Formats: sequence, structure tokens, C-alpha cells
Amino acid sequence: MTRHPTAIDDESLIAALRLASGSDPVPARVTAAARAAFGLRLPGATTARPVATPAPRGVRSAEEPRLLRFTAAELTVELEITSLDGLVDLAGQVSPCPEAGALVEIRTPHLTESRALSPAGQFAVTGLPPGWFSVVCHRPGDSPVVTSWTRIRP
Repeated sequence: MTRHPTAIDDESLIAALRLASGSDPVPARVTAAARAAFGLRLPGATTARPVATPAPRGVRSAEEPRLLRFTAAELTVELEITSLDGLVDLAGQVSPCPEAGALVEIRTPHLTESRALSPAGQFAVTGLPPGWFSVVCHRPGDSPVVTSWTRIRP
């Protein structure tokens, strides 16, 4: 039995040729999203990668706080994430505690919240929208340490 290729109409052929030639314009929303993502980078920052954290003993409910840990060569950022009424609260600790004057930024694609670290290296932010976030630790005299982007779901 002989198979015949499916006929292609003119519009589909022209669309395929445009895509192949690269002359189809990139949608404005795609360009805007790419520029926004590029603006969130921190040249020279050290990236802290996620590390597995064991579940706390005795946890019975999915409503318990979510624990995350990120490490870079010399710094650990621990986060506790809780959700309430569709918003996210974030409590964290940087260790070893950087010297006085250190601060953290909790970044989302749409807002940034800055907090000074307590003497024990702790910080908290409440009322964040769910979605993508990253934490940046700025230390006097050192390059910043930034966690990889993580998605928070309520």
C-alpha cells in the first residue's frame, strides 16, 4: 500500500516558512518577561543551592510549616514557610551569622522586601504572594549570597 503525504494548505506553508526564516516577531509579553528575568540576576553573587532537609518528627498534617535549606561554600540559609489565607509568611536564619550591617532581601518577580538580620542571624517577612522567590544575603565586605529561585505554593 502506498502512502501519500498530507496536502498542506497555503496559509500553513507560509506560516512554516516564516518560522523557519526567523521573521516571525517575538510577542511583546515574551520580550518583557525575558527583560524582567534578566533584571533579577545578581552578577558576582554566590548561588546557594537547595539541600535536602529531613521532615520534623511527629508531623501529622500538610498544614505544618515547610522547611528549606540552601548552602553556599561558607553560608547556610534556612527558611520556614507557612501559608495563611492565600499569602505566604517566611521566617529564616542565616548561619554563621554575618557581622553587623548584614541584611537580606526576599525577592519575588514583582517586589523586594529588605530586612536587617537580628544578632542571631534571623529575619521574617509576612504577607508575600505565592509564586517564585529568592533570598539574597548582603554582607559588608563580601559578595552577596543568593538562593536559587524557588516556587512557593499556598
